[in-house]
Amino acid sequence: MKHGRPLTAIPRALVLAAAFVPLLCSSAAAQSKPLFGRLAGVVRDGADTPQMGAVVQVIREEQASSAALQFLTNTRGVFQEQSLAPGLYTVRVTLAGFLPTLEQHVRVAPNLTTVLRIKLESMFASLDQLRRPPATPLENDDWKWVLRSAQAMRPVLQWVEEQPAPGGSAIATAPAGSRGRLELTTGTRRTGLPSNLADFAGTAFAYDQLLGSRSHLILAGQMSYDRAPAGGLAMIWLPGGSLSGGARSTLVFRQSKLGPDGRVFRSARLDQSGSTALGDRVLLRYGAEYLLVNFNSSAFSLRPRAEVNLRLNGKWTASLIAAAQPGEALLPERQPQEVEKESGNLGSALDQFDAFPSLLWRNGRPVLESGWHEELSAERKLGARGSLQFALFHDGNSHVAIYGKGGNPAADNLLNDFFLDGFVSDGGALHSWGSRVALRQELAGGLEVRFIYTTADALVPGGSGEVAPGDLPGSLSRQRRHSLSSGVQARLPRLGSRMNAGYTWFDGNLLSSLDSYGESLYQADPYLHVGLRQPLPRFALGRWELLADCQNLLEQGYVPVSGTQSRVVYVPAFRTFRGGLSVQF
Repeated sequence: MKHGRPLTAIPRALVLAAAFVPLLCSSAAAQSKPLFGRLAGVVRDGADTPQMGAVVQVIREEQASSAALQFLTNTRGVFQEQSLAPGLYTVRVTLAGFLPTLEQHVRVAPNLTTVLRIKLESMFASLDQLRRPPATPLENDDWKWVLRSAQAMRPVLQWVEEQPAPGGSAIATAPAGSRGRLELTTGTRRTGLPSNLADFAGTAFAYDQLLGSRSHLILAGQMSYDRAPAGGLAMIWLPGGSLSGGARSTLVFRQSKLGPDGRVFRSARLDQSGSTALGDRVLLRYGAEYLLVNFNSSAFSLRPRAEVNLRLNGKWTASLIAAAQPGEALLPERQPQEVEKESGNLGSALDQFDAFPSLLWRNGRPVLESGWHEELSAERKLGARGSLQFALFHDGNSHVAIYGKGGNPAADNLLNDFFLDGFVSDGGALHSWGSRVALRQELAGGLEVRFIYTTADALVPGGSGEVAPGDLPGSLSRQRRHSLSSGVQARLPRLGSRMNAGYTWFDGNLLSSLDSYGESLYQADPYLHVGLRQPLPRFALGRWELLADCQNLLEQGYVPVSGTQSRVVYVPAFRTFRGGLSVQF
C-alpha cells in the first residue's frame, strides 16, 4: 500500500495561504490607490503685508479642459489644498486694487507640499507710500480718513493729518517716493524758436511708473494752448531705476508752429546711454542720440558721446570726453548733488523737452546746429564736499546758431519767430581752443557755491558797415574772450525755499557761446540768472510750490547793428521768465 502525505500537513498549508491572501490584497489595493500632493502659499503686497480675500485659481496644465480650483486667502494671506494630482499647474491670483499675478509651471509632487510666495504689484503705484503706516507713532485722537474697496472693509488708502512745522505754518511736503508731477506755468525755459515752446501759458506733467522691482518708466508731456498749439511727449526707461548710473533710453516727440497759420515743425529724438566699469579705476560712460526733424523738408543728425574716467588716487580723477554738441550734458550724475536730489527722475523727464538743438535755415533747407566737443580734464577733491577742476577743451562747430531781433522776415538763410519778433541765423563754422577752472564747495546748512573761469574763442560782430541778417557769417569775426562765473545754491530751512542764482561776466561783446558744455555742466548761464522754488502751506494732497526762473534778468549783452533795411539787435542770451505752480504727489 502506497502511503501519501500526512493529513495534518494539509490543514497547515491552508492556514498559511489564508493568512497571506489578505496581505496581498491590501498591498494591491495600496498600489492602486492614487497618490496626491499638497499646494500651499502666501499672498503679500509690495510692503510685505499679507492680503486677505485674494482669489487664487489653480489650473492643471496637462489637461486643458480641466476645471479650475478656486480658493480665498485667509487673514494671514494663506491658501492651501491638500489633494492635488501630481503634475504641472498654473496659479492665478487676483485682488481688487492690484494687478493680476500669474505663476506658471508650478510642479506638485506626490506626498510633498509645494509652497508658493506670491507678491502682488499695486496698480496705484503712486499711492503705495500712503498705504504704509507712518514712520512716527500717532496719538489716539488723530483723525484718519480711510477709503475701503469692498464689504470686508479692507483699507487700501489712508490719509493722516500732518503736524504743523515748528515755529510756523504747516508746509506741504511730498510723500517719499513721489511718482507724479504737474506744472502749470507761463513762459519758456529756453528760447529756441521752433524747437521749443513759445512764451505762453503751458502745462507739463510727468509720471514715474515702477516696472518690476527696479526698473522705472517715466512718461512726460508738455503742451501750450495760446494762439498756436504746440507740445511734446517724452518717455524714459531706466532698467536700473536711477539716473546716476546704468542704462537709460529716451524717446521724445515735439511739434510746434511758427505762427497761427505758419509752418509746422515736427521732430523726434532717440537717446541711449549707459556706463560700464573697466577694472577698479576706469569707468566708461557712453551714449548717442538720433534726431529727425521735418520743416518743409527733413533733416537728421546722429550725435555720439563718450567719456573715459580714470581714478588716479583717492583725490585725483582724470577724464577724457568726446561728445557731439550741442546737447544735454553727458553726465547728469556730475551735476551738483542738490540739483539731482531735487529734480530726480520727474525733473529729468521734463528737461528732455529743452534738449533739442536749434534749427537753422540754410539755402532753403533746415539745418541742425551741430559740432564736436573734446575735453581733457583733471579734478581734485577738496575734503568731502568740494572739488577743483582743470580742463582743456576744443569746440569744432560747423553750424553756430546766432539769435537776434528785428531784421527782414523775407531774408534768405533766416528763420523768424512770429511771436518773439526774433530770428535765428547760421553763423557759420567756429573752431576754438579753450580752458576752464571750476571750484565747487558745499558749505554748512546745504549752501553750495561755485566759481568758474573760462577762456575761449567766440564769434563777435565785425566791421562797421550795414549788415543783413541773412548774410551774417561774412560779417562776423573770431576773437578770444574771457568769462568769470559765480553761483550759489541755497535752502532756507524754516521756509523750505530753494534758490539757484548766479552771474557770468564777459570781457566784451560776443554772439556765440563761450563754453556751452561747461555752462550745461555747472548751470552757469550767461549774465544774471535766478531760480526760486517756494513750497506753499499745506492745503491738498502732495507738495505744492511756486516756480520762478529768470534768465539774463538785466538784459545784458545785446548788440545793436544797423541792417540794410532795418535795425537789428543780436542777442547772445534772451531775457526770459518762466513762473507758475507745481505739485508733486
